[in-house]
Amino acid sequence: MRLAASYGKAGLPMTDYIGYIAGLVVTVSLIPQILRVYKLKSAREISVLYTTLLLAGMLLWLIYGIVLGLVPIILWNVAGAVLTTLLLLAKLKYGR
Repeated sequence: MRLAASYGKAGLPMTDYIGYIAGLVVTVSLIPQILRVYKLKSAREISVLYTTLLLAGMLLWLIYGIVLGLVPIILWNVAGAVLTTLLLLAKLKYGR
């Protein structure tokens, strides 16, 4: 069952607004962890497996978004993949 689309002021479906906000919140949630790792130069508590799986999931979501032309999915998964890559690199550099 699909709900009828309602549109906001910019002409976007309300579901797109939800997608943009959700993507922003999830993506921004990575920033404090990345800043902490680089500030402390320690990533012992970060799991390589978790970070690798998170990156793989984001890349799969990115492919899904591209195939279906879903801009919020594409936008936030590109940003999330970049941030997760930074976290993974920090883990590899400071994780021991």
